[in-house]
Amino acid sequence: MIDFPDLWIGGSWSAPSSTDVIEVRSPDNEQVLGRAPEAREGDVDRAVTAARAAFDHGPWPRLTPAERQHVVSRFDRLYATRTKELADLITSENGSAIWFSTLVQNGTAAHVSDYVDVAAGFDWETVLGGDRTLVRREPVGVVAAIVPWNAPQDLALSKVIPALLAGCPVVLKPAPETPLDGLLLGELLAEAGLPEGVFSVLPAGREVSEYLVRHPGVDKIAFTGSTAAGRRIASIAGEQLKRVSLELGGKSAAILLPDADFDAAVPGVKNMAFVNNGEACVAQTRVLVPDSRYGEIVAALAEMVTSTAVGDPHDPATFVGPMVSARQRDRVRGYINLGIAEGARMVAGGPDAPDGLEQGYYIQPTLFAEVDNAMRIAQEEIFGPVLSVIRYRDEAEAISIANDSAYGLGGGVWTADVDHGLGIARQIRTGNFHVNGAPRAAKSPFGGFKASGIGREQGPAGLGEYVEYQSIGF
Repeated sequence: MIDFPDLWIGGSWSAPSSTDVIEVRSPDNEQVLGRAPEAREGDVDRAVTAARAAFDHGPWPRLTPAERQHVVSRFDRLYATRTKELADLITSENGSAIWFSTLVQNGTAAHVSDYVDVAAGFDWETVLGGDRTLVRREPVGVVAAIVPWNAPQDLALSKVIPALLAGCPVVLKPAPETPLDGLLLGELLAEAGLPEGVFSVLPAGREVSEYLVRHPGVDKIAFTGSTAAGRRIASIAGEQLKRVSLELGGKSAAILLPDADFDAAVPGVKNMAFVNNGEACVAQTRVLVPDSRYGEIVAALAEMVTSTAVGDPHDPATFVGPMVSARQRDRVRGYINLGIAEGARMVAGGPDAPDGLEQGYYIQPTLFAEVDNAMRIAQEEIFGPVLSVIRYRDEAEAISIANDSAYGLGGGVWTADVDHGLGIARQIRTGNFHVNGAPRAAKSPFGGFKASGIGREQGPAGLGEYVEYQSIGF
């Protein structure tokens, strides 16, 4: 049992303003594995007041960029010694398979280092010739970072680290499903040398999140989560003219061209669609298949889906663990039943729990064929291991179907001709795209078009989300 009696506010443990407690249940066995205080409005006031004082009067924004980089580098070294512990904890909290949690935590440590490198080369001040104008990039102010439960540390630090490097104090609001790993960050940052007031952690639900977003002491909101919540945050930010960056949902398409190596494409689709139990905004859950090879590919995908290992997320052999909560499991089941009702053909899986996994929040990986792109299972983000196979007649129709979505976050194409794949990629309206599953550079910008968000994370673009420009003629 992990029990946090206090909140991390402004650089130290502080008693919460209420007795409200968040119980964290294991998605695997449904037992309580930890407790954390549930922050209330008074706690938000204290955290924002501390952050405001740190920004308006404290040393952090007034250090040189190199001095801030030194502190963040020290944090990175400390963090790298804890990645296994954090991976184990996150798997216990949200049900991610341990292979994925381990991969993500190691990657998160590398991303922190990448951000330090980016900050070291960032153009913090530039003198323009001729008119003798100094252009400065200065911190945007107090940042409210609000993150979901599916990759909680990576998503938190993709906001916290660039904000800190820019000189911004941060109030982090973890999801109520995964508060335990978030609270561990406070002590690590304090040990690295972060000054008083610069960082707070407030686990809370939606009502308190909105209070934080509306707080007059907050200058910028950085959010990852659902498109519906993002729209709400954007509306509040618009009213108050606050800066905002939003990384939202997706309904990405994997296009299989007739010349693709299907022996490589099918396991590639598995990795892209079922990663993190399918609870990933970038999951490629629409599979676009040519008419000429439709039956063959559906059969291969069905074999892949039925052979995907589902079970205890701490077992290294497990590929798909449980959904994060009973509510999420029921949501995914609802979409599977909806797909059946809409007339799609269920080829594998189904709404019932996998055999032997009736306890816990488990769902069967499920494959639908004969899906029309207008169906809700093809248009709405399910956030679970559910694949929809959609046929196309020619390449132009495949591109049209891929773009026929409210979202624009990710996608991919499988083809024998990489140059041709790049040509396809240039026609898809998404922020991220993969040819034959090739990885994206860690310092490249990450984010989406359309309803998938506003702004970018990672690399210089991600650091740039936390600065304002000042031009000074002299």
